[in-house]
This record gives sequence, C-alpha cells and structure tokens, in this order.
Amino acid sequence: MTYDNAIAALADPTRRAIVEQLRSGPMPVGQLAKGLTVSRPAVSQHLKVLSDAGLLQVTPDGTRRLYAISPDAIAALRAYLDSLWSDALAGYAAQAAKQAKEVPDG
Repeated sequence: MTYDNAIAALADPTRRAIVEQLRSGPMPVGQLAKGLTVSRPAVSQHLKVLSDAGLLQVTPDGTRRLYAISPDAIAALRAYLDSLWSDALAGYAAQAAKQAKEVPDG
C-alpha cells in the first residue's frame, strides 16, 4: 500500500463514510449499505476501491465477507501525514530562527 493510493481512495466522501462506519469494527456490505445513501452495489464498488488501495482487510465469514480497516495501512498513512507535519514544524522553526537573527537587540 502506498499513501498516494490511500489518499486517492479517501478523496471520495462515500468512501470516507464507509471508513467512518468501520471504525466501530468489521461489517458486511449489507450492514454498511444501510447507513449510506448509495445502493448496495455502489457500496461494493467503493469497498473494492478501498480494498485495492490496501485500506481494508476482507475476511470471509460463511457466505459473506467482513470488511475491516487495515491497521498497517492506517499506520503507513499516519507516518506519511506525520512526516508532513514534521516538515512543516521544521520549516516554521527555521523561519522563526531566521527572523530572530534579523531583529536587532534592543
């Protein structure tokens, strides 16, 4: 899983809503579809995109499949976002230090 695939998959509001529902635990497609305004086939298509992006774990359970958030995928996405935050903080610190040097002691 690459973070760019995850970000692209999460760009869709329906897919974000699916991930939000899955925060409470694994669910089959039928249960997920009940909480959404799109059809069950559409939910299945969204689940495929999320699965292909590596964001979901799919577990067979009899005749149905249970979908769950992949902790490894979320960890990779978080690491990427943390690196952005670290870079932003480092840039802010460098700019603050530069401005502090430019201000004459009074």
